[in-house]
Amino acid sequence: MNMQTTIQIRIDSRIKREAKKTLEEIGLDLSSGLKLFLHNIAITQSVPLDLRTANGFTIRQEQEILRETEGAVRNGKRYKDILKMHEEILSSED
Repeated sequence: MNMQTTIQIRIDSRIKREAKKTLEEIGLDLSSGLKLFLHNIAITQSVPLDLRTANGFTIRQEQEILRETEGAVRNGKRYKDILKMHEEILSSED
């Protein structure tokens, strides 16, 4: 026997409106979308989404970009003249 329960949540009205619109576009109402989300958490024992940073990357992707950037700054070639840098970049493509 399946027992059902009610959940009440407080959420920003803009977020609710945008989520409702998105769910309706794929044929779900807000309640069904939330049920699907919770059901997926229960089945997978994880949060079924990729958390993203403000830049749109996953946390792992952003950490890798930052590591690569730090390495390039620390070990990369430096130029005093942008024209020479541009010239070298174009000549390395041949």
